[in-house]
Amino acid sequence: MENREDLKSIIPLLPLVLRSSSLFWSSRVVEALKSLSKGPNHSNVDSGEVFFLAISDIRSSLGLEKDPLAFLAADGYTLFFDELMSRAESKNWFEEIVPALASLLLKFPSLLEAHYKNMNGDDHMMSEEKEGFCGNGGLCLLESQQAGIVYISQELIGALLACSLFCLFPTSNRDEKDLPIINFDYLFASLCPHYTQKQENKIMCLVHYFERICLCMPKGFISFERKVLPVNDNRHCISYPKSDFWSKSTVPLCCFEVCHSGLIEDQLSEALEVDFANKYIGGGALSRGCVQEEIRFMINPELIAGMLFLPSMSDNEAIEIVGAERFSNYTGYASTFRFAGNYLDKKPIDCLGRRRTRIIAIDALCSPKMRQYGLECLLRETNKAFCGFFDQLKYQCYEKFFQDDAFCGGHFDASFHQSEISDQLRESSSTTEGRNGERTRSEWIGNFQDECSSKNSDAKDKIGIVTGNWGCGAFGGDAEIKAVIQWLAASQALRPFIMYYTFQEEVLQYLDQVTAWIVSHGWTVGDLWNMLLEYSSQRIKGETRAGFFTWLLPTLNMH
Repeated sequence: MENREDLKSIIPLLPLVLRSSSLFWSSRVVEALKSLSKGPNHSNVDSGEVFFLAISDIRSSLGLEKDPLAFLAADGYTLFFDELMSRAESKNWFEEIVPALASLLLKFPSLLEAHYKNMNGDDHMMSEEKEGFCGNGGLCLLESQQAGIVYISQELIGALLACSLFCLFPTSNRDEKDLPIINFDYLFASLCPHYTQKQENKIMCLVHYFERICLCMPKGFISFERKVLPVNDNRHCISYPKSDFWSKSTVPLCCFEVCHSGLIEDQLSEALEVDFANKYIGGGALSRGCVQEEIRFMINPELIAGMLFLPSMSDNEAIEIVGAERFSNYTGYASTFRFAGNYLDKKPIDCLGRRRTRIIAIDALCSPKMRQYGLECLLRETNKAFCGFFDQLKYQCYEKFFQDDAFCGGHFDASFHQSEISDQLRESSSTTEGRNGERTRSEWIGNFQDECSSKNSDAKDKIGIVTGNWGCGAFGGDAEIKAVIQWLAASQALRPFIMYYTFQEEVLQYLDQVTAWIVSHGWTVGDLWNMLLEYSSQRIKGETRAGFFTWLLPTLNMH
């Protein structure tokens, strides 16, 4: 088999046997899957209770007794398929879907063989993206601090998620590799003993996904990329920025659009859609969690595949996933989350066979309280967002552009003179167009896009950022500060716009006014960063208790 290093890293995480450079199911597993594929008249698997027994038998054939399933997992499978499902839905599940999933699992080894063969020989799939990344796009463990990208077909992901449903992945070695759970046993176990509708509806989304792919298997691809800002200086990419990088930046701020209603996943622009992630990607998707990240993983279940091979993120890392198809509609949030039927994803397909849905997972600090106003935390959060928003693949043209463009002051590292922002600027009510107004920035960004066009086919697509209250809510972040941090990161990454969904957060009611005021004064990234530092210093010292917006523009209190 080709791609020995990729295979070496991933085989301990898979339930397959490697023999003579080929992958196999054990003969006992093949026998069990063949029986299931012939339907309940042959396998007698016609209920949730018997389904779980069949799963347990296959696990035993794989020698997984040392990896016990979650307590009450058996009760959860029984409850869902025998009581919560209607009789008609249950009949269809066991007569049509389970046999089709068993057939897909029988194909799993050959799908992997074809995957590695294609990745080894398909220059079109990687092309310019090979430089600076581990492997060549084949399924592998994307370890921490190693930038890398994996391309997987939707059919292979379907097989991987079928393994999760059947709880076939070994788990004993996942903790030591800092990997999240991947089997569905905790998901089902969480139905018991205290049943919740949100948990039932999460499973309904996944059942709907399996029904869809068994009816018509999608033929596209999905990429999973670990993005890294190296801590040490690296001449091939941007390293983890220090405070001076931000303080001295003369990059103009990008367009800021505020949406007081709507959802990130419903927006129509091609943009990076922010996943308010746990450092373990997926968070509580496969257990009891049901907030922004977990909901996204339920309506776009192919995202779950990344939980197999993506260890937790460090402070200087982010994960970008391109191509995940959406299968479900939903209503509600957290305890009110409900599956709301089929969703037909009409996003166009790119040249690599991926849907133009770009999701960027960045994890914010949890419960930072007052320390979030300290320089270390401000830098961590801004760099985390920048890592997600910046495209290292465009580094060479980014570097060349900053060296060549007089508008940037002639220095790529942004280490050029910048006068201090005066108190008069902060307090000014002038509405004259600033020195780097939006029109100027649009022209400037256009020049950069032209510079990159030969290096990256998506450069002219003008892909912006779509986000919201990242790191707020249960994570406890200051919503005003987090909005500003994301604006800084998006601007420095040369994104043309940031579209911000407030989710009716009261403290953000003046967000559009504040951002419009800042833009009208032509502030740069350095200007806004320095003002953020000044405010945060006063906040820590107890010299102000006001929010950043009213501190910046006291007249807001008069509206």
